[in-house]
Amino acid sequence: MSKSQSKVVYSKGNTPLNYVPEDYLPAGATGQWLVLREGVDAGKKLFFYDVTVGDGEPEATLFFVHGNPECSYTYRQTMEQVIAQTDKTLRIIAMDHIGFGLSDQASFEMVDYHHTNNLKQLIAHLNVTDVTLVIHDWGGAIGVGAFIDSPQRVSSLVLMNTTIFPMPAEGDTYTNFPFPGPLAWNRLGTYLPWRVWKHVPPMVMFSPASKPGFALHGLKFALRSLTGQLNEEEKMYRRMFRTEANARSSMRNVKQTRVWGHGYRYFDDREGWQDNREFYRNMQAKIGACWGPKGQNIPVRGFFGLFDPCAKTQVQQQWLDALPQLQGYITCFENRGHFVEEHEPQAIASGIVSAAGL
Repeated sequence: MSKSQSKVVYSKGNTPLNYVPEDYLPAGATGQWLVLREGVDAGKKLFFYDVTVGDGEPEATLFFVHGNPECSYTYRQTMEQVIAQTDKTLRIIAMDHIGFGLSDQASFEMVDYHHTNNLKQLIAHLNVTDVTLVIHDWGGAIGVGAFIDSPQRVSSLVLMNTTIFPMPAEGDTYTNFPFPGPLAWNRLGTYLPWRVWKHVPPMVMFSPASKPGFALHGLKFALRSLTGQLNEEEKMYRRMFRTEANARSSMRNVKQTRVWGHGYRYFDDREGWQDNREFYRNMQAKIGACWGPKGQNIPVRGFFGLFDPCAKTQVQQQWLDALPQLQGYITCFENRGHFVEEHEPQAIASGIVSAAGL
């Protein structure tokens, strides 16, 4: 199937993206929208695709869940590599959360458990089973949170630079990384004007894994942005956050990195007090019992770009404590950062193929 066979049939949603790269969808896929029927986003349109690659009945279902400030596009290279590495027939599913990509814009400052409630509706709509769940960043909490109360739907797990556990205070955290003070990631979500935020995602997603390299990359990115030299991938991520609604919702997730995995309360001007502490307690209490050796004992693979608090040893150990079968299946990349899927798609694809038994 050629890329020309992949297409997005635009709905009348209010996504700020009016153009997407040709490889936004896997070959042969057609974009769809699910009208959400429940919760605070009822009536909004959630973009997704559900494509079968190969002939006959699928032998595995791969379900990709993205984080912030990304969209389903971040998995494009990994999907291509998976397809290249196996001759099995695959069902590939991914979506854009509300406020991201081709889904409708956010109406308030959303966080993980809001997206989980929307994702549960998509899971019910598609009635998926035997899922290899692929998660990154906040997609970890969103994806695990959406499946943890129907754990039998998941047969394997692949995780990348993510956590559902309380971020350990030792070492780097998002209050002092990549630089202490006002340039810490958490602080950027607090004090930057929303109009400036659109420049941050495309800059950080493709940044190198060192403090000097990160700083130099930021300066070069600013110069290219001012002189109209951004590539199509960078332009797409910038467009995604050009509206106040999407920018503020994305920034809310960044603000909450200070207490990632701990659960927290915050006040939203439209929805009032929001509290996801029970959401985290539920996942943390159930994940080992559901998917660990005393439960389904599903295959698990972990990939970590080490220039990132989500990849530090203490976070890896939290995953190992919950899912001991991960031992021996963690791959670390010394010269990669948080967005490891943008830089190591071939290795991650091999992990997906292995976990799914393809």
